[in-house]
Amino acid sequence: MLPSQRSQEYSPSKPVETRAALAELWQAAGQPTEALSHIRLSGAEPVLPSSFAIGTAAQASIGASALAAAELWHVRCGRRQRVTVDMRHAAIEFRSERYFRVDGRAPAEIWDKIAGIYRCGDGRWVRLHTNFPHHRDGVLALLACDYDKAAVQQVLLDWRAEELEEAAARARLVVTAKRSFEEWDRHPQGAAVAALPVFSIERIGDAPARPLAAAPRPLSGVRVLDFTRIIAGPVCGRTLAAHGADVLLVTAAHLPAIEPLVIDTGRGKLSCRIDLRDAAGQSTLRALLRDTDVFVQGYRPGALQSLGFGPEQVAHLRPGIVYVSLSAYSHVGPWADRRGFDSLVQTASGFNEAEAQAAGTDQPRPLPAQALDHAAGYLMAFGTITALARRCTEGGSWHVRVSLAQTGKWLRQLGRIEHGLACDETSFDDVQDLLEEHDSGFGCLTAIRHAAQLSETPARWSRPSMPLGAHLAAWPE
Repeated sequence: MLPSQRSQEYSPSKPVETRAALAELWQAAGQPTEALSHIRLSGAEPVLPSSFAIGTAAQASIGASALAAAELWHVRCGRRQRVTVDMRHAAIEFRSERYFRVDGRAPAEIWDKIAGIYRCGDGRWVRLHTNFPHHRDGVLALLACDYDKAAVQQVLLDWRAEELEEAAARARLVVTAKRSFEEWDRHPQGAAVAALPVFSIERIGDAPARPLAAAPRPLSGVRVLDFTRIIAGPVCGRTLAAHGADVLLVTAAHLPAIEPLVIDTGRGKLSCRIDLRDAAGQSTLRALLRDTDVFVQGYRPGALQSLGFGPEQVAHLRPGIVYVSLSAYSHVGPWADRRGFDSLVQTASGFNEAEAQAAGTDQPRPLPAQALDHAAGYLMAFGTITALARRCTEGGSWHVRVSLAQTGKWLRQLGRIEHGLACDETSFDDVQDLLEEHDSGFGCLTAIRHAAQLSETPARWSRPSMPLGAHLAAWPE
């Protein structure tokens, strides 16, 4: 066994207080310090079984997005309100996809049968992500084996982990080798991410100030195009919808989707299909952009740019736009154009190794939630609402950037929880006090309500979750 694969002694570092973590995010966004006195944070770690401060990350990121919504409402109406976020509730919302029910039935399994962690012939581990059919078929073609977990494991004994990682990247597949934090920090991509802030909000064009009139909800009248899938980006859209935005989810018939995630993150959204591969679809999007305030996208860096819808291109089409970009490994470094998902970034950047060390095992151990996804989604919403407030007073077009890897760096900085892995698991029966029911296009939906409580403008979803493509590619009257 390689030295880097052995379990090492785990020494927890003192976790950061949530209020300090929130204040740091708030100040990084240039938000007014006075607003921080209007949020109440309750609860304490640990709330999920992890050596990492998952509850702190959940409470701080959800709190930042909610406080930004309250601050925007203050800009619009001249009135402040109280925001309250409980840590346990926030942590459970970081796993919202686990707890919803449709007509009383639990969601279908979202993980493909060969997805997961495997040991390679050099003794190192790799994680395969095969939930999308084209990724699954690509991995099977690369390995030249049957669609069977045992067959995959046998073939991987002839591979070195990092060689498979590189071969998969060349084939545009999603596979990563497991690294320790030390290995990730020495890696060129880890070094590139280390030099970046948690998120960025950059002015990318000129436009006159566009004040928002007084309204009953913080984002009333704000129109959002949501070009995202899976968890992080959709959580951003769901959060904006919770504060009153009109969110139009855009997908296409040829793009794969995972229905349980669509159900959970589709609350509050309209849903349409536009195929950007043809001229008609591009024309439809340009027409929509004339009345759009926010453009959220989670495609591989450069993908929409090649179709004429990169940040500067959209800012030219719609001056005053807030353009939000989500990526896996950030927009800089040798992995900037690589596809990735939360579980892959956890593996590549050291979290699976660190959790294993804390548990005293050599078996890679994932975080107890898709924490990078959820935190990134709320940070995207936070950046979006902050940029909208700037547009109200300063004008301009804005570009918000968030990545899973930068979010992971932030989670590391929140410290570790001593005996955190001894925390009890939380079942569906344990979260009955956090559930609400809605009709939906899938049946009666029971799901986790939003963890942030706003005293004057309660967060809520005014539209039901619907199947993809249920609506026209048009803004509501």
